[in-house]
Amino acid sequence: MITIKEKKEFKASPEIIWEIVSNISRSDWVPGVESIELDGNKRIFKMTGMGRLVEEIIEFNHENMELSYSAIETVIPIQHHLAKIKLSKMEGNTIFEWTQEIDPPEFSEAIRQGMLSSLDQLEKVLKNS
Repeated sequence: MITIKEKKEFKASPEIIWEIVSNISRSDWVPGVESIELDGNKRIFKMTGMGRLVEEIIEFNHENMELSYSAIETVIPIQHHLAKIKLSKMEGNTIFEWTQEIDPPEFSEAIRQGMLSSLDQLEKVLKNS
């Protein structure tokens, strides 16, 4: 198992970013998502070129601005996946911390690239709103 950590500072308040991230049916900040369907505590993605991905929402904490989820159905053979997003305030800006555990490790670089692309896209969404 490998743990991937990405941290980025945004020039926006945590409340503004949490409004985007906590809307678990919103996909404009995640590249490659064609659609998201919700089914209880599961979100079902239709991904461009990857098909279906199902995530289970484990923790959804508005007060602490934390979201944890696990990919439970993927087209790639994974044994373990756990992701956590945490937002915190720093001098009016937001520190966005995103951690993902993945096993087997050979998928870690693709996941890291997806995280970086999503963070870049989130910055574009913020600039356009």
